[in-house]
Amino acid sequence: MIVVVGSRVIGPMESYAAGFAAELDRLGYTPLSVAGQLRLAAHLSRWLAGEGLDVDALTPMIAGRFIAARAAAGYTAHRSPKALSRLLGYLRGLGVAPLPTPVVARGPVEMLLERYCCYLVGERGVGTATARGYAELVRPFVVSRATADAVDLAGLSSTDVVGFVLAVSGERSPKTAQRTVSALRSLLRFCHVQGLTGLLDTAVPSVANRRAGLPRFLEPAQVAGLLASCDRTTVAGRRDFAMMTMMVRLGLRAGEIAALRLDDLDWRSGEITVVGKGPRRDRLPLPADVGEAIAGYLRHARPGAIDRQVFVRVKAPHRALTSGGVTQAVIAAGTRAGLGPISAHRLRHTAATAMLRAGAPLAQVGQVLRHRRALTTETYAKVDRDALRALARPWPEARHD
Repeated sequence: MIVVVGSRVIGPMESYAAGFAAELDRLGYTPLSVAGQLRLAAHLSRWLAGEGLDVDALTPMIAGRFIAARAAAGYTAHRSPKALSRLLGYLRGLGVAPLPTPVVARGPVEMLLERYCCYLVGERGVGTATARGYAELVRPFVVSRATADAVDLAGLSSTDVVGFVLAVSGERSPKTAQRTVSALRSLLRFCHVQGLTGLLDTAVPSVANRRAGLPRFLEPAQVAGLLASCDRTTVAGRRDFAMMTMMVRLGLRAGEIAALRLDDLDWRSGEITVVGKGPRRDRLPLPADVGEAIAGYLRHARPGAIDRQVFVRVKAPHRALTSGGVTQAVIAAGTRAGLGPISAHRLRHTAATAMLRAGAPLAQVGQVLRHRRALTTETYAKVDRDALRALARPWPEARHD
Protein backbone atom coordinates (compact mmCIF):
# COMPACT_ATOMS: atom_id res chain seq x y z
CA MET A 1 0.00 0.00 0.00
CA ILE A 2 1.42 3.39 -0.96
CA VAL A 3 1.39 6.32 1.39
CA VAL A 4 0.34 9.71 0.01
CA VAL A 5 1.28 12.83 1.95
CA GLY A 6 -0.18 16.31 1.55
CA SER A 7 -3.54 15.40 0.01
CA ARG A 8 -5.93 15.65 2.93
CA VAL A 9 -9.59 15.29 2.03
CA ILE A 10 -12.21 16.89 4.29
CA GLY A 11 -15.95 17.25 3.81
CA PRO A 12 -18.39 14.85 2.09
CA MET A 13 -15.58 12.91 0.39
CA GLU A 14 -13.48 12.38 3.51
CA SER A 15 -14.74 8.87 4.34
CA TYR A 16 -14.05 7.63 0.81
CA ALA A 17 -10.53 9.04 0.31
CA ALA A 18 -8.58 6.12 1.81
CA GLY A 19 -10.52 3.53 -0.15
CA PHE A 20 -10.12 5.53 -3.37
CA ALA A 21 -6.35 5.74 -2.85
CA ALA A 22 -6.17 1.98 -2.20
CA GLU A 23 -8.15 1.26 -5.37
CA LEU A 24 -5.83 3.44 -7.47
CA ASP A 25 -2.85 1.68 -5.94
CA ARG A 26 -4.31 -1.70 -6.81
CA LEU A 27 -4.86 -0.59 -10.40
CA GLY A 28 -1.19 0.25 -10.73
CA TYR A 29 -1.17 4.05 -10.51
CA THR A 30 2.03 5.69 -9.31
CA PRO A 31 2.10 7.60 -6.01
CA LEU A 32 2.33 10.84 -8.01
CA SER A 33 -0.86 10.01 -9.94
CA VAL A 34 -2.65 8.97 -6.75
CA ALA A 35 -1.70 12.25 -5.09
CA GLY A 36 -3.08 14.18 -8.06
CA GLN A 37 -6.36 12.29 -7.90
CA LEU A 38 -6.66 12.88 -4.16
CA ARG A 39 -6.06 16.60 -4.61
CA LEU A 40 -8.88 16.58 -7.15
CA ALA A 41 -11.09 14.68 -4.68
CA ALA A 42 -10.21 17.21 -1.94
CA HIS A 43 -11.24 20.11 -4.18
CA LEU A 44 -14.47 18.37 -5.15
CA SER A 45 -15.24 17.70 -1.48
CA ARG A 46 -14.74 21.35 -0.54
CA TRP A 47 -16.89 22.45 -3.49
CA LEU A 48 -19.70 20.06 -2.57
CA ALA A 49 -19.65 21.34 1.02
CA GLY A 50 -19.81 24.92 -0.20
CA GLU A 51 -22.80 24.09 -2.41
CA GLY A 52 -24.54 22.27 0.42
CA LEU A 53 -24.42 18.97 -1.49
CA ASP A 54 -23.42 15.44 -0.56
CA VAL A 55 -21.82 12.66 -2.62
CA ASP A 56 -25.21 11.24 -3.62
CA ALA A 57 -25.85 14.46 -5.58
CA LEU A 58 -22.95 13.81 -7.99
CA THR A 59 -24.93 13.48 -11.20
CA PRO A 60 -23.20 14.19 -14.51
CA MET A 61 -24.74 17.67 -14.47
CA ILE A 62 -23.36 18.45 -10.98
CA ALA A 63 -19.97 17.04 -11.99
CA GLY A 64 -20.02 19.35 -15.00
CA ARG A 65 -20.77 22.32 -12.77
CA PHE A 66 -17.77 21.45 -10.61
CA ILE A 67 -15.45 21.20 -13.62
CA ALA A 68 -16.67 24.62 -14.83
CA ALA A 69 -16.10 26.09 -11.36
CA ARG A 70 -12.61 24.57 -11.26
CA ALA A 71 -11.71 26.12 -14.61
CA ALA A 72 -13.14 29.50 -13.53
CA ALA A 73 -11.03 29.37 -10.37
CA GLY A 74 -7.85 29.20 -12.48
CA TYR A 75 -6.87 25.54 -12.09
CA THR A 76 -4.74 24.33 -15.00
CA ALA A 77 -5.04 20.55 -14.44
CA HIS A 78 -8.03 18.19 -14.34
CA ARG A 79 -10.36 20.60 -16.12
CA SER A 80 -12.30 18.17 -18.32
CA PRO A 81 -15.17 15.79 -17.45
CA LYS A 82 -12.79 12.90 -18.17
CA ALA A 83 -10.65 13.99 -15.21
CA LEU A 84 -13.41 12.86 -12.84
CA SER A 85 -13.95 9.48 -14.51
CA ARG A 86 -11.81 7.48 -12.07
CA LEU A 87 -13.28 9.11 -8.97
CA LEU A 88 -16.87 8.90 -10.20
CA GLY A 89 -16.33 5.30 -11.29
CA TYR A 90 -15.16 4.39 -7.81
CA LEU A 91 -18.06 6.17 -6.09
CA ARG A 92 -20.61 4.64 -8.47
CA GLY A 93 -19.12 1.23 -7.84
CA LEU A 94 -19.77 1.72 -4.14
CA GLY A 95 -23.33 2.76 -4.91
CA VAL A 96 -22.96 6.19 -3.27
CA ALA A 97 -22.96 8.30 -6.45
CA PRO A 98 -25.85 8.05 -8.93
CA LEU A 99 -25.33 6.23 -12.21
CA PRO A 100 -25.79 8.24 -15.42
CA THR A 101 -29.35 8.15 -16.68
CA PRO A 102 -29.46 5.87 -19.72
CA VAL A 103 -30.29 7.56 -22.98
CA VAL A 104 -33.71 6.49 -24.17
CA ALA A 105 -34.13 6.01 -27.89
CA ARG A 106 -36.36 8.73 -29.30
CA GLY A 107 -37.97 8.88 -32.69
CA PRO A 108 -39.11 6.07 -34.97
CA VAL A 109 -35.67 5.50 -36.52
CA GLU A 110 -33.88 5.13 -33.18
CA MET A 111 -36.62 2.93 -31.77
CA LEU A 112 -36.51 0.54 -34.73
CA LEU A 113 -32.71 0.35 -34.71
CA GLU A 114 -32.73 -0.26 -30.95
CA ARG A 115 -35.18 -3.15 -31.40
CA TYR A 116 -33.00 -4.48 -34.20
CA CYS A 117 -29.89 -4.38 -31.97
CA CYS A 118 -31.74 -6.18 -29.17
CA TYR A 119 -32.82 -8.85 -31.68
CA LEU A 120 -29.22 -9.37 -32.88
CA VAL A 121 -27.84 -9.65 -29.37
CA GLY A 122 -30.67 -11.63 -27.80
CA GLU A 123 -31.82 -13.86 -30.66
CA ARG A 124 -28.80 -14.15 -32.93
CA GLY A 125 -26.04 -14.15 -30.31
CA VAL A 126 -24.21 -11.21 -31.91
CA GLY A 127 -21.87 -9.09 -29.78
CA THR A 128 -23.13 -5.68 -28.71
CA ALA A 129 -20.45 -3.77 -30.61
CA THR A 130 -21.13 -5.77 -33.78
CA ALA A 131 -24.87 -5.19 -33.45
CA ARG A 132 -24.31 -1.43 -33.13
CA GLY A 133 -22.07 -1.52 -36.18
CA TYR A 134 -24.76 -3.29 -38.21
CA ALA A 135 -27.33 -0.73 -37.10
CA GLU A 136 -25.15 2.17 -38.23
CA LEU A 137 -24.57 0.57 -41.63
CA VAL A 138 -28.31 0.31 -42.32
CA ARG A 139 -29.26 3.60 -40.68
CA PRO A 140 -29.43 5.47 -44.05
CA PHE A 141 -31.84 2.82 -45.34
CA VAL A 142 -34.13 3.16 -42.31
CA VAL A 143 -33.93 6.97 -42.48
CA SER A 144 -34.98 6.86 -46.14
CA ARG A 145 -38.20 5.09 -45.09
CA ALA A 146 -38.92 7.33 -42.10
CA THR A 147 -41.78 9.77 -41.73
CA ALA A 148 -42.49 12.13 -38.87
CA ASP A 149 -44.28 9.44 -36.85
CA ALA A 150 -43.04 6.06 -38.07
CA VAL A 151 -40.78 4.06 -40.38
CA ASP A 152 -42.88 3.09 -43.39
CA LEU A 153 -41.97 -0.49 -44.26
CA ALA A 154 -45.39 -1.73 -45.34
CA GLY A 155 -44.89 -0.65 -48.93
CA LEU A 156 -41.26 -1.72 -49.18
CA SER A 157 -40.47 -3.49 -52.45
CA SER A 158 -37.52 -5.33 -53.94
CA THR A 159 -36.97 -2.31 -56.21
CA ASP A 160 -36.40 -0.11 -53.16
CA VAL A 161 -33.93 -2.62 -51.76
CA VAL A 162 -31.96 -2.91 -54.99
CA GLY A 163 -31.93 0.88 -55.39
CA PHE A 164 -30.39 1.34 -51.96
CA VAL A 165 -27.70 -1.27 -52.67
CA LEU A 166 -26.82 0.39 -55.98
CA ALA A 167 -26.47 3.74 -54.24
CA VAL A 168 -24.31 2.25 -51.49
CA SER A 169 -22.06 0.53 -54.05
CA GLY A 170 -21.26 3.89 -55.61
CA GLU A 171 -20.63 5.72 -52.34
CA ARG A 172 -18.73 3.20 -50.19
CA SER A 173 -15.64 1.08 -50.59
CA PRO A 174 -16.21 -2.49 -51.80
CA LYS A 175 -15.63 -4.02 -48.36
CA THR A 176 -17.88 -1.51 -46.61
CA ALA A 177 -20.54 -2.05 -49.27
CA GLN A 178 -20.33 -5.81 -48.69
CA ARG A 179 -20.76 -5.35 -44.95
CA THR A 180 -23.70 -3.04 -45.59
CA VAL A 181 -25.35 -5.66 -47.79
CA SER A 182 -24.93 -8.28 -45.05
CA ALA A 183 -26.41 -5.89 -42.49
CA LEU A 184 -29.31 -5.07 -44.82
CA ARG A 185 -30.17 -8.75 -45.28
CA SER A 186 -30.09 -9.15 -41.52
CA LEU A 187 -32.34 -6.13 -41.00
CA LEU A 188 -34.87 -7.38 -43.55
CA ARG A 189 -34.97 -10.79 -41.87
CA PHE A 190 -35.63 -9.04 -38.57
CA CYS A 191 -38.42 -6.97 -40.15
CA HIS A 192 -39.99 -10.11 -41.59
CA VAL A 193 -39.87 -11.89 -38.22
CA GLN A 194 -41.51 -8.85 -36.63
CA GLY A 195 -44.25 -8.84 -39.25
CA LEU A 196 -43.20 -5.46 -40.63
CA THR A 197 -42.42 -6.63 -44.17
CA GLY A 198 -42.66 -9.60 -46.44
CA LEU A 199 -39.66 -11.84 -47.05
CA LEU A 200 -37.29 -9.47 -48.87
CA ASP A 201 -33.81 -10.51 -47.74
CA THR A 202 -33.41 -12.62 -50.91
CA ALA A 203 -33.93 -9.46 -52.98
CA VAL A 204 -30.67 -7.97 -51.72
CA PRO A 205 -28.08 -8.28 -54.51
CA SER A 206 -24.46 -9.16 -53.81
CA VAL A 207 -21.71 -6.59 -54.18
CA ALA A 208 -18.61 -7.65 -56.06
CA ASN A 209 -15.25 -6.78 -54.55
CA ARG A 210 -13.04 -6.39 -57.59
CA ARG A 211 -10.01 -5.88 -55.39
CA ALA A 212 -10.45 -9.26 -53.74
CA GLY A 213 -7.57 -11.64 -54.34
CA LEU A 214 -5.36 -14.05 -52.50
CA PRO A 215 -5.48 -13.84 -48.70
CA ARG A 216 -2.48 -11.79 -47.59
CA PHE A 217 -0.07 -13.59 -45.30
CA LEU A 218 3.46 -13.32 -43.96
CA GLU A 219 6.33 -15.54 -45.02
CA PRO A 220 8.20 -17.47 -42.26
CA ALA A 221 11.10 -14.99 -42.27
CA GLN A 222 8.66 -12.10 -41.85
CA VAL A 223 6.93 -13.87 -38.96
CA ALA A 224 10.30 -14.35 -37.29
CA GLY A 225 11.09 -10.67 -37.75
CA LEU A 226 7.72 -9.65 -36.38
CA LEU A 227 8.17 -11.71 -33.21
CA ALA A 228 11.80 -10.65 -32.83
CA SER A 229 10.70 -6.99 -32.81
CA CYS A 230 9.10 -7.59 -29.38
CA ASP A 231 11.61 -6.68 -26.67
CA ARG A 232 11.03 -9.48 -24.16
CA THR A 233 13.00 -7.67 -21.48
CA THR A 234 10.01 -5.34 -21.11
CA VAL A 235 6.46 -5.92 -19.91
CA ALA A 236 4.94 -4.76 -23.20
CA GLY A 237 7.37 -6.87 -25.22
CA ARG A 238 6.56 -10.10 -23.36
CA ARG A 239 2.84 -9.42 -23.65
CA ASP A 240 2.95 -8.61 -27.36
CA PHE A 241 5.20 -11.61 -28.09
CA ALA A 242 2.72 -13.93 -26.36
CA MET A 243 -0.27 -12.43 -28.17
CA MET A 244 1.28 -12.59 -31.63
CA THR A 245 2.61 -16.10 -31.08
CA MET A 246 -0.97 -17.19 -30.43
CA MET A 247 -2.19 -15.37 -33.52
CA VAL A 248 0.34 -16.81 -35.97
CA ARG A 249 0.11 -20.33 -34.52
CA LEU A 250 -3.60 -20.68 -33.71
CA GLY A 251 -5.13 -18.02 -35.95
CA LEU A 252 -6.97 -16.25 -33.13
CA ARG A 253 -8.77 -13.00 -33.87
CA ALA A 254 -7.91 -9.78 -32.04
CA GLY A 255 -11.21 -9.92 -30.15
CA GLU A 256 -10.56 -13.52 -29.09
CA ILE A 257 -7.13 -12.57 -27.77
CA ALA A 258 -8.64 -9.70 -25.78
CA ALA A 259 -11.41 -11.91 -24.38
CA LEU A 260 -9.09 -14.73 -23.26
CA ARG A 261 -9.35 -15.28 -19.50
CA LEU A 262 -7.04 -17.00 -17.05
CA ASP A 263 -9.70 -19.67 -16.52
CA ASP A 264 -9.58 -20.49 -20.25
CA LEU A 265 -6.05 -21.91 -19.94
CA ASP A 266 -6.07 -25.58 -18.99
CA TRP A 267 -2.38 -26.23 -18.33
CA ARG A 268 -2.92 -29.80 -17.14
CA SER A 269 -4.61 -30.99 -20.33
CA GLY A 270 -2.70 -28.61 -22.61
CA GLU A 271 -5.82 -26.96 -24.03
CA ILE A 272 -7.21 -23.48 -24.40
CA THR A 273 -10.86 -22.39 -24.57
CA VAL A 274 -11.56 -19.70 -27.16
CA VAL A 275 -14.69 -17.56 -27.04
CA GLY A 276 -15.38 -16.73 -30.67
CA LYS A 277 -18.24 -15.32 -32.67
CA GLY A 278 -21.71 -16.05 -31.48
CA PRO A 279 -20.35 -16.35 -28.77
CA ARG A 280 -18.98 -19.82 -29.49
CA ARG A 281 -16.73 -21.67 -27.07
CA ASP A 282 -14.19 -23.98 -28.68
CA ARG A 283 -11.34 -25.95 -27.14
CA LEU A 284 -8.05 -25.99 -29.00
CA PRO A 285 -4.76 -27.75 -28.24
CA LEU A 286 -2.14 -25.46 -26.71
CA PRO A 287 1.15 -25.89 -28.61
CA ALA A 288 4.31 -25.92 -26.50
CA ASP A 289 5.75 -22.69 -27.94
CA VAL A 290 2.46 -20.86 -27.41
CA GLY A 291 2.24 -22.15 -23.83
CA GLU A 292 5.82 -21.06 -23.11
CA ALA A 293 5.13 -17.55 -24.44
CA ILE A 294 1.99 -17.17 -22.33
CA ALA A 295 3.65 -18.60 -19.21
CA GLY A 296 6.61 -16.24 -19.62
CA TYR A 297 4.27 -13.27 -19.71
CA LEU A 298 2.18 -14.44 -16.75
CA ARG A 299 5.17 -15.25 -14.56
CA HIS A 300 7.46 -12.34 -15.32
CA ALA A 301 5.52 -9.46 -16.87
CA ARG A 302 1.77 -9.39 -16.24
CA PRO A 303 0.92 -6.59 -13.78
CA GLY A 304 -1.43 -7.29 -10.92
CA ALA A 305 -4.94 -6.62 -12.21
CA ILE A 306 -8.49 -6.96 -11.00
CA ASP A 307 -9.64 -8.30 -14.36
CA ARG A 308 -9.34 -12.01 -15.13
CA GLN A 309 -8.34 -11.40 -18.74
CA VAL A 310 -4.91 -12.80 -19.60
CA PHE A 311 -3.67 -9.71 -21.41
CA VAL A 312 -3.94 -6.34 -19.65
CA ARG A 313 -2.83 -2.78 -20.22
CA VAL A 314 0.77 -1.94 -19.46
CA LYS A 315 -0.09 1.47 -18.03
CA ALA A 316 -2.49 2.04 -15.16
CA PRO A 317 -5.25 1.20 -14.81
CA HIS A 318 -4.18 -2.39 -15.47
CA ARG A 319 -7.48 -3.44 -16.93
CA ALA A 320 -8.17 -5.89 -19.72
CA LEU A 321 -6.69 -5.05 -23.10
CA THR A 322 -9.31 -4.30 -25.75
CA SER A 323 -9.39 -5.76 -29.26
CA GLY A 324 -8.30 -2.32 -30.47
CA GLY A 325 -5.31 -2.52 -28.15
CA VAL A 326 -4.38 -5.92 -29.61
CA THR A 327 -4.63 -4.50 -33.12
CA GLN A 328 -2.44 -1.52 -32.24
CA ALA A 329 0.20 -3.84 -30.80
CA VAL A 330 0.33 -5.79 -34.08
CA ILE A 331 0.56 -2.59 -36.13
CA ALA A 332 3.41 -1.31 -33.94
CA ALA A 333 5.30 -4.61 -34.24
CA GLY A 334 4.93 -4.60 -38.02
CA THR A 335 6.32 -1.08 -38.19
CA ARG A 336 9.27 -1.99 -35.95
CA ALA A 337 10.02 -5.04 -38.10
CA GLY A 338 10.05 -2.94 -41.27
CA LEU A 339 6.95 -4.68 -42.66
CA GLY A 340 4.70 -1.64 -42.51
CA PRO A 341 1.30 -1.56 -40.78
CA ILE A 342 -0.01 -5.12 -40.46
CA SER A 343 -3.59 -5.93 -39.53
CA ALA A 344 -4.29 -8.47 -36.83
CA HIS A 345 -6.39 -10.49 -39.30
CA ARG A 346 -3.37 -10.87 -41.54
CA LEU A 347 -1.79 -13.04 -38.84
CA ARG A 348 -4.88 -15.26 -39.00
CA HIS A 349 -4.28 -15.67 -42.74
CA THR A 350 -0.65 -16.45 -41.94
CA ALA A 351 -1.64 -19.24 -39.54
CA ALA A 352 -3.96 -20.79 -42.13
CA THR A 353 -1.32 -20.64 -44.85
CA ALA A 354 1.32 -22.21 -42.59
CA MET A 355 -1.01 -25.12 -41.78
CA LEU A 356 -1.74 -25.71 -45.47
CA ARG A 357 1.95 -25.65 -46.36
CA ALA A 358 2.60 -28.19 -43.61
CA GLY A 359 0.15 -30.56 -45.32
CA ALA A 360 -2.95 -30.03 -43.20
CA PRO A 361 -6.20 -30.66 -45.14
CA LEU A 362 -8.64 -27.79 -45.56
CA ALA A 363 -11.15 -29.41 -43.20
CA GLN A 364 -8.57 -29.45 -40.41
CA VAL A 365 -7.61 -25.83 -41.08
CA GLY A 366 -11.28 -24.90 -40.84
CA GLN A 367 -11.54 -26.64 -37.47
CA VAL A 368 -8.59 -24.70 -36.04
CA LEU A 369 -9.91 -21.40 -37.40
CA ARG A 370 -13.42 -22.37 -36.22
CA HIS A 371 -15.11 -21.55 -39.51
CA ARG A 372 -18.83 -22.23 -39.61
CA ARG A 373 -18.84 -22.90 -43.36
CA ALA A 374 -16.42 -24.94 -45.42
CA LEU A 375 -16.72 -22.30 -48.16
CA THR A 376 -14.92 -19.80 -45.93
CA THR A 377 -11.96 -22.12 -45.51
CA GLU A 378 -11.80 -22.89 -49.21
CA THR A 379 -10.63 -19.33 -49.79
CA TYR A 380 -7.23 -20.38 -48.46
CA ALA A 381 -6.87 -23.05 -51.13
CA LYS A 382 -5.88 -20.23 -53.47
CA VAL A 383 -2.66 -19.60 -51.59
CA ASP A 384 -1.36 -23.14 -52.25
CA ARG A 385 0.02 -22.28 -55.69
CA ASP A 386 2.04 -25.49 -56.03
CA ALA A 387 -1.03 -27.69 -55.57
CA LEU A 388 -3.05 -25.54 -57.93
CA ARG A 389 -0.28 -25.61 -60.55
CA ALA A 390 -0.47 -29.41 -60.63
CA LEU A 391 -4.18 -29.21 -61.41
CA ALA A 392 -3.81 -26.69 -64.21
CA ARG A 393 -4.12 -28.10 -67.74
CA PRO A 394 -1.46 -27.06 -70.30
CA TRP A 395 -2.46 -24.25 -72.65
CA PRO A 396 -3.31 -25.66 -76.08
CA GLU A 397 -0.82 -24.66 -78.73
CA ALA A 398 -1.76 -24.03 -82.32
CA ARG A 399 -0.76 -26.76 -84.74
CA HIS A 400 0.91 -25.84 -88.01
CA ASP A 401 0.44 -28.43 -90.71
